[in-house]
Amino acid sequence: MLKIRLIPSLLLREGRCVKGTQFCNFRDTGNPVTAAKIYDAQGADELLFLDITASTQKRNILFDVVGRTADECFMPLCVGGGIRTVEDIRKLLLVGADKVSINTAALDRPEFINEAAQIFGNQCIVVSIDVKQKENGKYEVYSDCGTKARGLDPVKWAKEAVEQGAGEILLTSIDREGTRKGYDLELIRSITNEVEVPVIASGGVGTLQDLVDGIKKGGASAVSAASIFHFTDQSIIKARTYMREAGLDVRSMEIR
Repeated sequence: MLKIRLIPSLLLREGRCVKGTQFCNFRDTGNPVTAAKIYDAQGADELLFLDITASTQKRNILFDVVGRTADECFMPLCVGGGIRTVEDIRKLLLVGADKVSINTAALDRPEFINEAAQIFGNQCIVVSIDVKQKENGKYEVYSDCGTKARGLDPVKWAKEAVEQGAGEILLTSIDREGTRKGYDLELIRSITNEVEVPVIASGGVGTLQDLVDGIKKGGASAVSAASIFHFTDQSIIKARTYMREAGLDVRSMEIR
């Protein structure tokens, strides 16, 4: 049985860390390498490093920032944003990424997932699914940093992504992102009930209990958070302790 993972996320915009609400109204939160070093020192299981404007601006991710972060940190690094080709993935792995997160390119051409998985292995390929809830209560997949509706049901898309070779799903509720109102547990359960690969829950953490709920009630294999670590006095250390006391099988504390 794999340990439950606690994964902070850093959103990158023009070389700086930012945090917003529902993929809008971003504010600067500091230097990405410095922030990553803090999470690494506190014993984070992994780090999500997402360049949020690379796809919409149709440019490559900032390889130098990824490389400097990888040089300074020991935790596994999952990098996403602007990945369009097998060569993009190769470059990211060469500069120090351990996994890549693919969103828009996978939606544009689902077979890209299979091509990447065949070359680099399923464990390296994370498919990121950003979701909004419509007025009728149904969920819809979005791309391009939440700006483009794709007309897809997230459950169907998650299942197709896994069939194509995705080794993991990063599931983000755009409606909850940055609000600190808690995960959309219904959305998480809809995916975890249908796919066999690990699902990372993202979007909405406001309390440490939300992390526990993402696992116990949502069925996620890992939980990601950002605002709670940026804008409150909570930390990776406090979160891991809380999760362990709640009975979750988290990794032993490793302060680096």
